[in-house]
Amino acid sequence: RIRTLSMFRLVLITLLNATVVAAFVSFSPPYRYNAGTTTALSMAKVLYGSQGSRSPLCNWAAYELDVPITMGDLPKNPHPFGQIPCLVDEEEDATCFESGAILGYLYTNADTGDSQKRKAAILSWIAWANASLDPICFLETPEGKVYDTGLKGPNRRVERLDEILSKQDFLVDGGFSTADVAVAAYLLYVPQFFQGIDLSRWPNVVRYMKDCASRDAYGKAFGPQVQNYLVKSLEVMQGGESGGEKKKLFGVF
Repeated sequence: RIRTLSMFRLVLITLLNATVVAAFVSFSPPYRYNAGTTTALSMAKVLYGSQGSRSPLCNWAAYELDVPITMGDLPKNPHPFGQIPCLVDEEEDATCFESGAILGYLYTNADTGDSQKRKAAILSWIAWANASLDPICFLETPEGKVYDTGLKGPNRRVERLDEILSKQDFLVDGGFSTADVAVAAYLLYVPQFFQGIDLSRWPNVVRYMKDCASRDAYGKAFGPQVQNYLVKSLEVMQGGESGGEKKKLFGVF
């Protein structure tokens, strides 16, 4: 009798355990963590920025690289000087600021499959855009306020860029890349902020700007209104026409 009771208890315990395990397995929470995957929140790359500033070029790069990002609440911006853009990679607990650094971070952490040669070229062009092209595109006061652009007259660096683009569609062998986001974004800011400027002295640069501005990811980042305006303005430049100086679209930044 004692042996029979013990066997009965063993069977009962086994059945109860099986029921609990089955219930646990069948339960599927909204977000589950598995090795090799992460939750929606832990994967977040949060960009602090706004339209009418330089931050949309970071959106553009992310869209081209197919890197998911979310826009952050500006009062929570962790930039040490309170400026934009600033990127927080919550998965890596990493904060990155300055547009060129953000482009480099997004690019090097994306799954591009690029060779070391191509990576080196892309990172070099990103650095060139920030160190050399930016001061040409935007003339600043000692206080850092943009008051004009250096693209109203001849420029040796831009002439060299025009020569390079006379032989290839984009900056790096293998097609469009984050290098083009960096360089084209700064070039395209000029006709945005200085409407009516004529860049037709550099026909290959104008063609290049139009090609980059026509990309779907550019329109998604900067908005269709800006995209359409730029494409039409560049078409006018390709026709050799000049609209003269007009009021700036968004004001200086």
